[in-house]
Formats: sequence, structure tokens, C-alpha cells
Amino acid sequence: MKDMHAATPILSIIGLLLLWILCATLTADPTVLPQPWSLIPPAAREIGSGELPFHLGATLLRVIWAFALAMTIGIALGLAMGRSEALNRWLDPWLVIFLNLPALVLIVLCYLWIGLNETAAILAVTLNKIPNVATVIREGARALDPDLDAIARVYRMSWLARMRHVTLPQLAPFITAAARSGVAVIWKIVLVVEFLGRSNGVGFQIHLYFQLFDVAMVLVYALSFIAVMLAVEWLVLQPWERRIRRWRTV
Repeated sequence: MKDMHAATPILSIIGLLLLWILCATLTADPTVLPQPWSLIPPAAREIGSGELPFHLGATLLRVIWAFALAMTIGIALGLAMGRSEALNRWLDPWLVIFLNLPALVLIVLCYLWIGLNETAAILAVTLNKIPNVATVIREGARALDPDLDAIARVYRMSWLARMRHVTLPQLAPFITAAARSGVAVIWKIVLVVEFLGRSNGVGFQIHLYFQLFDVAMVLVYALSFIAVMLAVEWLVLQPWERRIRRWRTV
């Protein structure tokens, strides 16, 4: 049974690949949708020249910075809003505004105000993700068990000890949900940021090959980063989620 569960994602991807092959066969035009194997030569060429690793690394670095900042600030803000009703009343309108502010508008404003640089790019992505993280964590903070807090106070646990042994274990599922959605959203916004105003990265390369109407190269760069994100999901986020949820089954 466990082997079957492990094989399911692989079989699902194979099914998607077969659907791609079928659509490419029906289209019969490689300039519109090339076959998967036709992407191997250009991908190998980009890897051999160093272009693909360079641009992939630039995008990945922006994703890491934006993700770390958004998660840190969002968790702190969401926890504070969930624990303090007065603070939540003040900041909830801000949260609603930023949740509904289009990412494109915020990206353009950051570029106009700060300039076409790394600071503006990372800040735009971070500001887009903080409201989502804060919203999820706020709901988790509201669901904290008050009895566990009372026990912590009885035993006079320090603030750090309460956070480590009482608060964070209860928030773990909410943090995981925010992290998993955060990775998916952040890298997409990073591509838009690079598309609009950077001189390197996967988004920049997609913009370049879009102008050249080169569908194959657009797919090469898009699929390369999707592969990286799938590796992060399967090798980092899912094992981490299983580990932090073990205490609920003890």
C-alpha cells in the first residue's frame, strides 16, 4: 500500500505527460506546442552554456529572500492579530486592502518608487505575500487551546518556552499551509517581477523568448523552475509537514 501511495505522484505526472504528447500530436505544429522530447536539445544547450543555471539561480535567490521575509513578518503579524482583538480591529482593514491589491499594481509602484533594482523586486513580492500568511496564521492563533496557555502560566514557563512548546506546535499546521501556498504564489510573482523589470532570472528569459515567439524555450525555462519547486515540495515541505504533525498522533 505504501509503495502504491509513493508511486501515485509519479503515475499522475506520467498521465500529464501523455496528455501533453496527445495535444502536441493533435496540434501537429511544434511552433505552437512541441513534443516533450524536442525540448531536450535546447535544454541541454542552455545547461551546457551556463545560461539556465545562472537564471534559475537568480530566480531561486529572489524566491528564498521573499519567502523568508514574508513568512517571518506574516507569522509575527498574524499571531499578534489573532491574540489581540484590539490590534486586529485596527489592522484588519489594512489586511483586506492589501489582500485585494493586485500584485501587478504593487510591483509597478515598487519599481516606480524605488527603482528597477533588487530591493524593489524582493519588496514587491514580499508585500504581496505577507497578507496571505498573516490571514492564515491569525486563524491559527484564534484556534489556540486556552487550557494549554493556562497550564503554561501555572508552571511559569518563559515566553520563549511557551512559544516553542505550546504555541508553535499548535500553529504548525497553519504555518505549513501558509508555507506551501507561499512557495507556489511567490515564485509566480517573482516571474512577473522579472518579466517587468529585471535583467536576469527565469521571468526575464521567458520575456525574451516570448518576444521571439519561441515556445520551446519558454517551456524549457518554465519547466526547469517547476521541477525545482516540485523538488522543494516533495523533499522539504511534505517531510517537514509529516514531522511536525507527529505530536498529534502520539
